[in-house]
Amino acid sequence: MTDTIFALASGAGRAAIAVLRLSGAGCGTVLQRLAGPLPQPRMASLRRLRAPASGEVLDEALVLWFPGPRSYTGEDSAELHLHGGRAVLEGVSAALLDCGARPAEPGEFTRRAFLNNRLDLTAAEGIADLIDAETAAQRRQALRQAGGALAERYAGWATRLTRLLAHQEAAIEFAEDGLPNSLEDEMRAAAAALAAEIRRHLDDGGRGERLREGLWAAILGAPNAGKSSLLNALAGREAAIVSATAGTTRDVVEVRLELGGVPVLLADTAGLRETADEIEAEGVRRARRRAEEADLVIAVFAADVPPDAGTLAMAAPGTVVVANKADLAPAPAEIGGVAPLAVSARSGEGLDALREALAA
Repeated sequence: MTDTIFALASGAGRAAIAVLRLSGAGCGTVLQRLAGPLPQPRMASLRRLRAPASGEVLDEALVLWFPGPRSYTGEDSAELHLHGGRAVLEGVSAALLDCGARPAEPGEFTRRAFLNNRLDLTAAEGIADLIDAETAAQRRQALRQAGGALAERYAGWATRLTRLLAHQEAAIEFAEDGLPNSLEDEMRAAAAALAAEIRRHLDDGGRGERLREGLWAAILGAPNAGKSSLLNALAGREAAIVSATAGTTRDVVEVRLELGGVPVLLADTAGLRETADEIEAEGVRRARRRAEEADLVIAVFAADVPPDAGTLAMAAPGTVVVANKADLAPAPAEIGGVAPLAVSARSGEGLDALREALAA
């Protein structure tokens, strides 16, 4: 990690301001060649940046200097707040290359921070999650992790385990002296409480993973059960074609949305039925394949049409069963042994309850 690296820290593309970040042992030398004497640490200074070889003015920029180890990476670091035009970025980047710096690899700044003990692994993962966060719930979870909440919890568990181990070693060492029964009971209770706490954390890991990675959800049902209407109602826009003609949806239609803070890729699929139409049959095959790949399946039945034996198989354990078109007929008490959610994609009845069920 002796070389000096640089990378664009702000968003790519044309903008009013662009931020270039530098880090490495030679960072101070590079900065002096571009901007003259080093500014006071952690104070913004307006400087004229020049190409080292020609002396050409590249930009007037705010320059910040962060001497190590009190920096993000633990190394000497700097930031250049430039005008965000492409020509400015290209000129300054070329000058940095001429000074011996190199473009950073993806995640290299955080990797250096980790290797220099400025971040632990959980905080580094939290920062990556924060950058990728698309929903408020993802942002809150990533901030907790980046702020050290997870590391503090793990450190607390380690301390309690060490204390329990010390008590156990003492019990073995002084077994002949006989320790009070109350101490043994206390150790057992403390170990059980810690095990239960860790188990709850592990059980909740699935929720965290869903929040981080998002869900794949598939809508299945017979033709004209209102699958496309339900997709549009959940998406809040006309994402799929709705028609009274059975078999209108023949390919998978995908919509990205947020449910309870969890990003969801929701797929409308072809109606499940036997058909001689080759194109529709391929759509049915794709629908079944998508259901197999999905994290969550929404089985849609029409409340005004009794389900047949072929579609009843969709009402499997773990499936969210929906009786759509509840504005046309009362929803049945059960479908395939499962109590359905009464929904009307047309009127909006039951949509909030469905969203809560999907986010649970």
